[in-house]
Amino acid sequence: MAPEVRHRRALGQILLLSAGFLVLVAISTASVLLVNKAREDSAWVVHTIEVENQVNTLLLDVRRAESNARGYLLTRDDQFLTAHDEAVAAIRPDLDKLASLVTDNPMQKGHLAKLRAEIETRLSQFEREKALAAGGDDAAATALVRSAASGNTNANIGAVADLMRAEEAQLFAQRSANADHSQSLATLVTITGSGLVVLLACLSVVLVRRSTRARDEAEARLRENYLNLEATVDERTADLREANDEIQRFAYIVSHDLRSPLVNIMGFTSELEELRNDIFRRIAMLARTASASPPPAEGTDPELEGADQQLSEDFSEALGFIKSSIAKMDRLITAILNLTREGRREFVPTRMDTRELIEAVVTTLAHQAAEANATIRIEPLPTIVSDRLALEQIFSNLIDNAIKYLKPGVPGDIAIRARTKLGFAIFEIADNGRGIDPKDHQRIFDLFRRAGAQDRPGQGIGLAHVRALVRRLGGTMSVASELGQGSTFTITLPINWNASNRNSDR
Repeated sequence: MAPEVRHRRALGQILLLSAGFLVLVAISTASVLLVNKAREDSAWVVHTIEVENQVNTLLLDVRRAESNARGYLLTRDDQFLTAHDEAVAAIRPDLDKLASLVTDNPMQKGHLAKLRAEIETRLSQFEREKALAAGGDDAAATALVRSAASGNTNANIGAVADLMRAEEAQLFAQRSANADHSQSLATLVTITGSGLVVLLACLSVVLVRRSTRARDEAEARLRENYLNLEATVDERTADLREANDEIQRFAYIVSHDLRSPLVNIMGFTSELEELRNDIFRRIAMLARTASASPPPAEGTDPELEGADQQLSEDFSEALGFIKSSIAKMDRLITAILNLTREGRREFVPTRMDTRELIEAVVTTLAHQAAEANATIRIEPLPTIVSDRLALEQIFSNLIDNAIKYLKPGVPGDIAIRARTKLGFAIFEIADNGRGIDPKDHQRIFDLFRRAGAQDRPGQGIGLAHVRALVRRLGGTMSVASELGQGSTFTITLPINWNASNRNSDR
């Protein structure tokens, strides 16, 4: 699958999940708000019913007091008087409760004030009727009852109560409609949200099935590739080994072929140097004969003069350059031969204490370190399984370079430390030397390439050889350095180098 397709598919899944999350949040929020609104509207409907019931309860207590008062005056039965007193005692608490229920409605509060006044008037009449009856004036008490019944008090109480019930009936209809509307909205939101959730779930299932199918196809291709991978790797490895062997044979043959003419050049140069002495001795003798100068003393060579002397010096200088170049070429050929032999050597994994190994290397370089006024510090180092000779060559080369390229006049400080991480040992060789320009960090690992001032002997092979050895040991190598700030070479090697990567050219 192309990276663009995977990116679009991943982005689509993220957007889908985000949309689903937002829909769920919106549905949940709307549902909570609408449910609360429906609950509030229902509470107001219940409140309206409570007001109506309280008005009816108040009227019932007034009528009970009225009927029991009449029964008592007619029969003088104390049961009627007791029932009358109970009804009268309940009227004022009923009024107070009704007042607490209508505090939210100014109109009902006005009606309640009128109702309270009429009821207080009727209660005072009840008190007078009871007083007349208690004094034995039954005729006056009966007349008062008839007067109250024929008057407007009871009618006014009923009229005000009807107004209050009519107001509550209107509020009941309005609040019931509001409650029904809120419940309808809540139901609609729930159904719509559920539909969206189901739709998103279906889309998610489709995307998941598509991703699963793509993953299964990728796994099938991966298994197929894996089946061919081992054969491909073996084939490529064999090709690489054959090519490497061919390169090594070529380098070995070329080095031998170069050494043969080089030996001839060295021989003819030596003969030329011997002829040079004879030639210029003869020139000096001819010059003396031509100038009629006396011959030189017995056993001494005649001296050259003028142009002949300058020619002799130029000839000697040219021979010196030739011999120097021959020596350098010889060293390079020797280094190439050694590198070729090392490439053919099979590595042998051995468990070793790297501190002990590096201490032995430092001992062999103690004389150079003393001459350079350098201190070499070895910190605790791990035990690893690797090729001993290869490690000796690696650390010997790096420590020798650290000593060789210290800053003149500055005491050298070379530190060798290591740490382990995820099955690898990470070695660091740090110095306070002249440093390496960052633009040359890769150049120094190239064969026959050197960086910085060329004031130290070398052929530009050491670090290339070290990196090749590190790679054959299954590791990596890098450098961190700035000019004048010293250098730190970092080598990462497997702690347990095993047969699976043994002797493989990396």
